[in-house]
Amino acid sequence: MAGDIVPIELGLTNGNGFTLWAPRWREGDDEWEAFLGLDDDLYVFPGVAELVGFVRTDTDNDLIEHPAWDTVKQLSADELIPDDRHTYDLVGVPELAAEDPTPEVIAELEDALEIVRILGEVCELITVTKFFNGNPILGAVTTGTRNFEGRDGVDLWVRIGRLIAKHWDDVLDAIDDVIKTPDVDAAAVTVAADELEAAASAEDEDEPDDDIDLLDDDSEDAEAAAVVTAATGADDSADDDEDDLDDIDDDDFWAGVGIDPIKIVTGTGEYLSLRCYLGDDPVFLGARGRIFVFTSPRTLSKFLAENNDHDLTDVSTFTDVRTEATDGALEFDVIDDNVYVLPGLAEDILDGPRRIDRNQLDLAVELFSDAADYADDDAVSEALASTTPLGWFVDYAINPDPKRLAPSAPFDNEAEAWRALEHDFEDRLEIKR
Repeated sequence: MAGDIVPIELGLTNGNGFTLWAPRWREGDDEWEAFLGLDDDLYVFPGVAELVGFVRTDTDNDLIEHPAWDTVKQLSADELIPDDRHTYDLVGVPELAAEDPTPEVIAELEDALEIVRILGEVCELITVTKFFNGNPILGAVTTGTRNFEGRDGVDLWVRIGRLIAKHWDDVLDAIDDVIKTPDVDAAAVTVAADELEAAASAEDEDEPDDDIDLLDDDSEDAEAAAVVTAATGADDSADDDEDDLDDIDDDDFWAGVGIDPIKIVTGTGEYLSLRCYLGDDPVFLGARGRIFVFTSPRTLSKFLAENNDHDLTDVSTFTDVRTEATDGALEFDVIDDNVYVLPGLAEDILDGPRRIDRNQLDLAVELFSDAADYADDDAVSEALASTTPLGWFVDYAINPDPKRLAPSAPFDNEAEAWRALEHDFEDRLEIKR
């Protein structure tokens, strides 16, 4: 997500390397983008342990002024392992461009070209920027499979493949020329390597044992079933398992009252609140279209115990909530689908629909729409209508379809429209302390 610092893996001439990328972030009126490095050098490390060791001990690089740098320094080693989305095989780009233009191939090629383009801009690599600026047909890769259908589409794909085959060595050479691997404190690397090994071992222990097969009724399998039951404390009765699941559901207080705790993360802080649905209508803990949000579970619980001037009092099960809050027994366990993280989405929109966290965007749309419906306001539905640029962008980002025409850059207007929705939503929040 833009505004963060992201670990990335690059497939380079001399093997895979690891570094950090800070997508566009804003400081005042200025916008920045950077990689881990210093001046003209791009720092790339042969392993994650070396990257972690460097991050924890270095005090002189281009990312130390980034607002998230102190947070990154505190991350566990395994949190700096790049995910699949941020792994780019740059050496394999010509081979990729020589494959058939399937949606998967196009998406992978787009990601690789985009990170190289950004490297060229940030590191001021003239060879790379000339390659992209002088070959606008590369932009066809960003719009899905539509451009590569039929005879003309196949011809365009072939032209792009030939163009990459002809110039890619020069592009890689330009990147190789700025790569440097600085010295890293050996003790810090050892600590990071031990953390990574421990994390990998813990993950292996959490994996289910594929060697345990489903058990039949013969005596040998019955004996094995007894062993499994003794080891896990599990009952081998399907009916009993279903009863256990029912008990879990019955014991879930929030599911029982039909009200959900929600967490909202804005640029100013993290807040708790409550929401339920009466039929299809969202009802928040709030009044007169405003949503009451709280900075801690304690303040939320205290409010619920002492106040009746809000719309959830109309919900028949709210008396159970008030009773639990009065008794001091109320806990607010927020499930992932009720966590809404707003910072960075506007910046992500600037990067295009393929770059955005689809799930978080979908959740934010849900939150904005629910809040507007709660306040009897049509502004959100109008802003996200399919006839508007933002509505088209959001729909494509959440429901990608390679057969549809993708929105085209620049996305400044869409990002600005999203910021307006975000601002309007935050104005609906009433912070209770």
